[in-house]
Formats: sequence, C-alpha cells, structure tokens
Amino acid sequence: MTGVIGFLPESVLAFAYLIAGILFIQGLRDMTHPRTAIRGNKISSLGMAVAVGVTMLWFEILSPLVLLAALVVGTGVGTWLAITVETTEMPQLVGLFNGFGGGASALVAGAELIDLFNQEGAGALGADLTAAAAVAGIIGAITFWGSLVAAGKLHGVVNDSAVRYTGEQVVKAIVLLTALAGSAFLVVQPDLFGAAPLAGWIPAYWFIVAAASVLGVLLVIPIGGADMPVVVALLNSYSGLAAATTGFVLNNTALIIAGTLVGASGLILTVIMCNSMNRSLTNVLFGGWGEEAESEEMEDIYEGQIMSTSPEEVEMLLDTAQRVVIVPGYGMAVAQAQHAVAELADLLDENDVDVEFGIHPVAGRMPGHMNVLLAEADVSYERMRELEEVNPTFSQTDVVIVTGANDVVNPKANTDDSSPIAGMPVLNVSDARTVIVNKRSLSPGFSGIPNPLFAEDNTNMLFGDAKDSMQELVNQYEENH
Repeated sequence: MTGVIGFLPESVLAFAYLIAGILFIQGLRDMTHPRTAIRGNKISSLGMAVAVGVTMLWFEILSPLVLLAALVVGTGVGTWLAITVETTEMPQLVGLFNGFGGGASALVAGAELIDLFNQEGAGALGADLTAAAAVAGIIGAITFWGSLVAAGKLHGVVNDSAVRYTGEQVVKAIVLLTALAGSAFLVVQPDLFGAAPLAGWIPAYWFIVAAASVLGVLLVIPIGGADMPVVVALLNSYSGLAAATTGFVLNNTALIIAGTLVGASGLILTVIMCNSMNRSLTNVLFGGWGEEAESEEMEDIYEGQIMSTSPEEVEMLLDTAQRVVIVPGYGMAVAQAQHAVAELADLLDENDVDVEFGIHPVAGRMPGHMNVLLAEADVSYERMRELEEVNPTFSQTDVVIVTGANDVVNPKANTDDSSPIAGMPVLNVSDARTVIVNKRSLSPGFSGIPNPLFAEDNTNMLFGDAKDSMQELVNQYEENH
C-alpha cells in the first residue's frame, strides 16, 4: 500500500534514500575526530530522520496513531537514557543499543516473511528472500542475546569472569549447525507449514531465531570482562550486518546503506582494538584474559618495594615540575574524578607548567572513553595525546600522574614474553623522572597480572579513591599557590 506521497515517481523515494545515505557517510566521517563528533552525530541523526520519515510517508505501514505512539515512546526512552545514563555506563548502553538493533532486524525480517506469505502465498517466498531473512534472523538473534550478556558483564549483573566448560566449542558448533539446517529448510520448503491451522505462520524462521539466540549467549559467556569492549565492538558490526540483510529482505536501499556502514565501521573498530591490545580476534573469542594472579607472584614483585606517598608530598613534587603528564584510566571514570583532574591541570597550567594527557586507545571500556570523560570536564582536545605521540616525551617529563589505569601502563608488556599482555602497546610512563600512581589498592587490572611499575624506584603509590585523592591534591596546590 502507498502512503501520503506514494503517488510520486519511484525516483523520488530513491533520491531521498540517496540523500540519507550521503548524510550517513558524512556523519560517520565527522565522528572519527572528537572535534567534529557532535556535528557528525547530528548529521547522522538527520539522515535517519529523512530515511524514516520518507519511508513512513511513502508506505502505509501502520495507522498514523500507532506510528505516533511508537515515535513518542521511542523518543521518550532515548531522551531518558541520554539524560540519566552516566558516562561510565556508556559502553554497556552501546551494547544494549547493538542488541536492540539486532533484535529489531530479526523481528522485522520475520514479520516481512509472514506478511508476504499471508498476502501472496508461498510463491512469494523465493530462495533469495528466505536466505536473506535466515541470515538476518541468525545474526540479529546472536547480536541481541550476545549484547545482553556483554552489557550485563560490563554492568556487573552477570559474572564478568570467563565461564568455560568441557566441550564448549563442540556445543557451539552443534547449535550453529542446527541454525544453519533450519535456514536450509526455510529456503527449500518455505510453504511446508503453510497449511491450516498454521497458515501465515513461519515456524522454521522462529526455530532459526531460537537456535541463534542460544548461540549468542554461548558465544559471549566464555569471554572475560577484560575483552568485553572488543566484543561490544564486534557485536556492533553484527548489528549493522543484520540491518543490511534485513534491508535486502525489505528491498530498502537506506537500510542496506546504513547497515553496511555500521557493519564496516564496527569491524574496523574491532581490528583497531585488537591491535591496541596486541591480540587477534580469535584469541579474544577463544583465549582468556582475566586469570587471577597468584598471591605468591604478587608478593615476589611488591614485597618491600612499594613506596607510598600523600597528596602533600605530591604537591611538593609538582612545585618543581616543568612538565606533567596525566594518564587516566577506568578507575578515574568509576570515581567520577575527571573534574578534579581537569581542575588540577588548569592550576598547573596557570603556573606555567606544561600539562598533557596521555590516552591509551583501550583505556576505560571503549575507544574514546577517556576523551569523552575529559571533554565532559572541559579539557581541551589539544591537551590529549595518543600513545604514539606521548610515549617519546616521557623521558622529558618531570611527573606522571597515573589515575585509575593499570594494564595500559604495565611494563610486563615489553619485558615478559609469557605475559598475557606481551607485545601490547603500553604507555612507557616509567621513563619519566617520577611516577605517581593513584589506585585504591595493589589489585591487578583486567589482565589479572601484577604490575611491576608499582615497585619501581621512581614510582610512588598514592592510595585512595581517585576523586578524593585528586581533589585533596587540588586543595593542597591551591593552598600553596
């Protein structure tokens, strides 16, 4: 059925989708740099508004009241999430969004099969259509349930350790083959269940979705919390692929373009994160980070070697410093210490101290996590330096303040070939004259291994909550200047 503008030539719809696609591409391009990211987000949103709006006006999909109600509910939920979700919870929110996208793709593909079957019979369900629907169902269901597990692990409502069992790969292979067998059945015999009393119902498709749902859970459960950011990026790619295949089911160009862009960008991001961790995607999916360090190993490294300090002593070090680099990590995010850290940087800058921030690509829970937190505290992008930029400057740095970071500054990556993080690019903060590490305790990071940096001669541990410690340091500095 055609809607309000459905009487216009087909070229109008194609042109509108082309405009939407161009806006998607430009928006994605702008989102690759922090300075233009907000503009890119707005451009992409405009593209989606064009695509959705034209589709609703061209096709009489639902009654206007139902559409309006859906838009109001969706807008309300989205606005509420944007306002209430903390920046530290953004990775799990992204995971949920990935899941919703995948789930929507699976449901829409199934609904289209049912609609075509009811209107035109099994003859309308060609092999190309059913094959595309089966792919959308499998990828969409895997994305939905996998993303729920990933978000749960990041949020702490699901055990973030790797859950492994004997024969897990065999079990996953059997479930995958079951879903593929259901897909083959749907393509070959789409009308088998068309007879009464199941007319209009496509049980084979929902069997595929059910099997893929189980597979989605099984794929993510064995992966530890340390690798969840990589998994979320991969699931983001899956959600795009699910949307693109659903676009083929619906013959919707805008959905194909948007899904392809999301799928490609998600895969690129996954590769970047794996490179930043010096791990292959296979190692992430089937390896294991997050093993707890043996207490004997920690004692061997730390016993008698740890030097603790206080905000008063750190303030005296800063008095004579000409260059300071601050290295943030997830601990800063959890403590919401970014404002205190930004205030300290401003105070140092007022006293002619050269202050920069060293940002590791996987610090926090996702790429750009630290950049967003610091930008929220009005830290200039010019002060943020990526690993390749800041590493050569540590040897000319008087004081490095590491707040809430652990694995990304662990020298074992460079010195121990047997370490889980061996070869992972890290911030070489130990090259600085003095290193201050602000942590609650000596507990290991996500990799589960001790950090020899804490026991080095030029390192002092400032134990305590990041927000409290940084604010006390700010207070001390203000009192003496």
